[in-house]
Amino acid sequence: MTHRHLNHQKLTLAAIDDVIARGRRQDWEELRRAVLADQAFLEKILQVCRAHVADPHAQRYHFWKHYAEGRLAA
Repeated sequence: MTHRHLNHQKLTLAAIDDVIARGRRQDWEELRRAVLADQAFLEKILQVCRAHVADPHAQRYHFWKHYAEGRLAA
């Protein structure tokens, strides 16, 4: 996924936020593969999601927050 406002394609906090907010299934699968390869991404996902979960309509962030929490608990 080409991230808006970014001049690189690394999975920084801004890039993860962009994937969650605007990504399609293929982008989410890529983020999941990154998590499976390096669980350090789970903390980044949680950090991004914490900024949005106060909004009950931010369902994408709620989904990824629950995913990351589940992976960390396993």
